[in-house]
Amino acid sequence: MELSIEKFELKDDGFFPNSHLPVLFYKNAFNLPTLFPAAYIKKLFESNYWYNTWDDGIITHHHYHSITHEVLGIYRGRTTLQLGGKEGIKIIIEKGDALIIPAGVAHRNMGKENDVKCIGAYPYGRNYDMNYGRISERPQAEKNIVAVPIPLVDPVFGSNKGLSEIWRY
Repeated sequence: MELSIEKFELKDDGFFPNSHLPVLFYKNAFNLPTLFPAAYIKKLFESNYWYNTWDDGIITHHHYHSITHEVLGIYRGRTTLQLGGKEGIKIIIEKGDALIIPAGVAHRNMGKENDVKCIGAYPYGRNYDMNYGRISERPQAEKNIVAVPIPLVDPVFGSNKGLSEIWRY
């Protein structure tokens, strides 16, 4: 299968700030090994300085992170993910795909939490927070989001392709 990179630009919807940086969807990003596909993705992300990894499904309610960007590497299953809030776009993600979500962009699994399994990671091992679109979150979240630096290295491709060529302030 051939790799394709799609970009999704998501505007503030009044509840979720979203971002001027596009979500990057890497269809068929990985040629996963049969044995230990999660370990393969984790090692790749860490080799590109994306740490603080976790291995799980994707939660089913809208949320976003205001203090970091996030990458998801799918190693099992298939589901529909909604990006940008209640009126946002819907994409199908499945085994072999990667998704880079800028700070502020709402996302949720429209299926069951464990319909997919993925490795999540954050540039340079940054911590993450959880925000749910509440009005009380917005003032601090907006301050946080503008302070999040663009990573120098793409979690999948390193410094020669993807995020490092596309994301600019």
